[in-house]
Amino acid sequence: MKANMGSIDKAIRISLAAVIALLYFESKITGILAIVLLVFAGIFIATSFLSFCPLYHPFGISTRKKEK
Repeated sequence: MKANMGSIDKAIRISLAAVIALLYFESKITGILAIVLLVFAGIFIATSFLSFCPLYHPFGISTRKKEK
């Protein structure tokens, strides 16, 4: 697994996950929507800590800075 996520990409994903969690714990989102969004939040957190997004790989996308 080669890292393909940059720091800005990771920060955005973590921020979105935090917003989703906040909305859930304040009961702004409920039901099936809440479950789906929490799953996405979990995926965002996992991919951020791994620095690897499996959806980027097949398309050759990388938001990471090029190494010299």
